[in-house]
Amino acid sequence: MIKVLNSGAWLINGKELIPDSHEAAMEVKQKTGMDISREEAAKETMAYGILKSHNTSDSMEKLKIRFDKLTSHDITFVGIIQTARASGLERFPMPYVLTNCHNSLCAVGGTINEDDHMFGLTCAKRYGGVYVPPHQAVIHQYAREMLAGVGKMILGSDSHTRYGALGTMAMGEGGPELVKQLLNQTYDIGRPDVVAVYLTGEPVKGVGPQDVALAIIGAVFKNGYVKNKVMEFVGPGVASLSADFRIGIDVMTTETTCLSSIWETDEKVEEWYDIHGRKEDYRELRPGKAVYYDGAVTVDLGKVRPMIAMPFHPSNTYTIEELNANLMDVLEDVEKRAAVSLDGAVEFTLKNKVKNGRLMVDQGIIAGCAGGGFENICAAADILKGHYTGAEGFTLSVYPASMPVYMELIRNGKAADILETGAVLKTAFCGPCFGAGDTPANNAFSIRHSTRNFPNREGSKLQNGQIASVALMDARSIAATAANKGVLTAATDFDGEIGTYKYHFDSNIYANRVFDSKGVADESVEIQFGPNIKDWPKMGALPENLVLRVAAEIHDPVTTTDELIPSGETSSYRSNPLGLAEFTLSRKDPEYVGRAKDIQRAETARMAGEHPCQAHPDVKPVMNAVKKTFADASHENTGFGSVIFAVKPGDGSAREQAASCQKVLGGWANIANEYATKRYRSNLINWGMLPFLIEEGELPFGNLDYLFIPGIRKAVEEKIEVIKAYQVDAESGTLKEFTLTLGELTDEERQIILKGCLINYNRV
Repeated sequence: MIKVLNSGAWLINGKELIPDSHEAAMEVKQKTGMDISREEAAKETMAYGILKSHNTSDSMEKLKIRFDKLTSHDITFVGIIQTARASGLERFPMPYVLTNCHNSLCAVGGTINEDDHMFGLTCAKRYGGVYVPPHQAVIHQYAREMLAGVGKMILGSDSHTRYGALGTMAMGEGGPELVKQLLNQTYDIGRPDVVAVYLTGEPVKGVGPQDVALAIIGAVFKNGYVKNKVMEFVGPGVASLSADFRIGIDVMTTETTCLSSIWETDEKVEEWYDIHGRKEDYRELRPGKAVYYDGAVTVDLGKVRPMIAMPFHPSNTYTIEELNANLMDVLEDVEKRAAVSLDGAVEFTLKNKVKNGRLMVDQGIIAGCAGGGFENICAAADILKGHYTGAEGFTLSVYPASMPVYMELIRNGKAADILETGAVLKTAFCGPCFGAGDTPANNAFSIRHSTRNFPNREGSKLQNGQIASVALMDARSIAATAANKGVLTAATDFDGEIGTYKYHFDSNIYANRVFDSKGVADESVEIQFGPNIKDWPKMGALPENLVLRVAAEIHDPVTTTDELIPSGETSSYRSNPLGLAEFTLSRKDPEYVGRAKDIQRAETARMAGEHPCQAHPDVKPVMNAVKKTFADASHENTGFGSVIFAVKPGDGSAREQAASCQKVLGGWANIANEYATKRYRSNLINWGMLPFLIEEGELPFGNLDYLFIPGIRKAVEEKIEVIKAYQVDAESGTLKEFTLTLGELTDEERQIILKGCLINYNRV
């Protein structure tokens, strides 16, 4: 089904994949007549051509990218625009779309959410942007329908910014990277490796895009095979997939931790652009005649079977057939994994969901940028037709990804087919993906065609003893399960017909409701604020030395951004930096906020010109111990703050608040064995936080310990690779040395850290 090559690979004439070897270059020459080196052939990828056309530096090894368009939603755009305004924003220099698909439930938090929407509308008018009102479209569906273009690049402040199936290289990053684009700065990265995803065959009936995506994620996530690389989809199997099917696979590439994705284009993609009235944005995109890839994943589409990603990660994958055949063994394994993810905070089992040897499901959801596409919902409607969901506890909700999709489902009758079964059809909303919509009951088991199933999402509050678990599946198998009244069922068991339906895009829906400035800024428009929209607090520059208190210590194999700053009920506070910060690590380490605030008192006093010892009694014995070895250290040249340790933090969402919340609580750094994603590490840097690395093994410090890092400013300025740090034993007055590194930093990133944050770096 899925194979991962342990070497590079050559692609010949877009059709034949050859694993790299001593003989491969000769075979390439024989079949193409080209005598080409690996280095030159690597430039023949589609990714290389797009990156080159957007690179503003004189080096293809150190890229400085300017994007064509930007997109954000309503739990990120307020902070982004506020940051850019504090840095001198005058107008949006490129098309910037503000969608409202996350904080759409305006009943939550009183007027807070709608205040954010009005802020977005008035900023779109003042600075020359596009505003998409609530319920019209989820961020990525609107971008596909209205923004994508072959050969273009789009940057979004949501991790699932992926439009590769439409020939657009898109990346999801934290808000500060969008701020840089708004300020005419660049996205700076080393040239990424490119991995071929070589498709052959065609899917069998009942297999959908989520099945293919989960199979790939299961094969590559744990080994980091595509981490921070570009996935390039090629091979004869591409032609067997519709544009919608490709989109459904593509959006889930985020869960592999890749940097971006790109697909070859053909007449099916051309038809997609034509349907959406944008044929001028199409061109054929193909890899060269002889191409070298840094790795390859082969996918036999015909062997993929309906998949399920069990709690609590999209890579925890099984075929549904395998799960049903080994039910209790798999559930036992899920419980063992959950014990690690949940730290034993709640009692967790799915074994009580087994009735008469079958796994019973409490809820089904088909939603968002992954599940809410036209073909997915039509297929689900065909499987559901003539059945009903039943009058017991099982429920099914379907969220079309945009109002144009919703309208077409009404026109072709599929909406009626779905509603007749007892399912509920809802408007475009991302809530089911992050815990703000269709939150399951305590101990409920939900199957979802959405993007993630991490712990601490979907309404779970472990500190209150509340847990809900989510498995990811394709819309087709969710519909088959619903038709079977909640008995977990693969869509390949459905013996009826799944039709093919023509899609008609109605652009009038957007023309009648979306505000589009056409790039014209109107300085006369007054920005509309609400009482919850707050400015960022003042942040100081990096001092010569640091005293850091360890405020949280996390030993999970991976820590998600949802565990660093919860989603769901916190959404209403994402425009209020200090208000949101109160939730930091609340579902992982509820004591963190108090600990961080405690040591922050010392830095607040220091910044005010007062002696930090007066604000925090621990400072004096710590500094006394430090001065025995470092006599020049003083409160004038030493900053005080907090640090967290996590094995591998930052998997998941691009939300910058995972880092900024630590910063506004006085955080100066993270220490990790590695960072799960580039975007989380970038968020730390852009908020002036040091992304320290420490070798895997026994830690030289523990929670609540004090650490002293002498000469840290000099180390950043002079690019010192190995940084000496010390665990401070105030009681004995001794220091225990250990070493840290910072990894690769660009010159600009170093300056941002030295200034204290991106706002300070840009502030005139």
